[in-house]
Amino acid sequence: MALERRRRGRLDQPREVRRALVPTPAYDADAFGRLSERIARFIGTGRFLVYMTVFVVVWLLWNAVASDGLAYDDYPFIFLTLILSLQASYAAPLILLAQNRQADRDRVQYEQDRARAERNIADTDYLTRELAALRMAVGEVATRDFVRSELRQLLDELDERADDQSTDPGRS
Repeated sequence: MALERRRRGRLDQPREVRRALVPTPAYDADAFGRLSERIARFIGTGRFLVYMTVFVVVWLLWNAVASDGLAYDDYPFIFLTLILSLQASYAAPLILLAQNRQADRDRVQYEQDRARAERNIADTDYLTRELAALRMAVGEVATRDFVRSELRQLLDELDERADDQSTDPGRS
């Protein structure tokens, strides 16, 4: 049972890639992931929306106003619909890939934060125990104020005795 768990690995990590009957082309997954993140970041900006709006407006005006010889979308905007659908079909997986990579980075960050928090708690517990030990040790040691107060009491007692002896010389 334990061997089977060890083979499966962690649930948040993908399984090993099995060999396929048909070889797949080799590519750098990290470079592709970085590219998909850049594209997803650009798609999520206002600049992209402006560019896309300008493109669609120009396309609509060109094909609506231009003569039959200059209009390149013969049917009423079927090619525009095809282009927008194609763009959406590529944008969605790229955005999901970028989200998955961000989720992986967040998971690693959360694990590091959790480990750091555990270390901080352990350090705080250690310092609390050390501080308690120091307080107990200081409680057993005579402090400067305590010694001064004791010396002050002794001086007062000696002064009283000296006064008593000076007023009563027969008493020793």
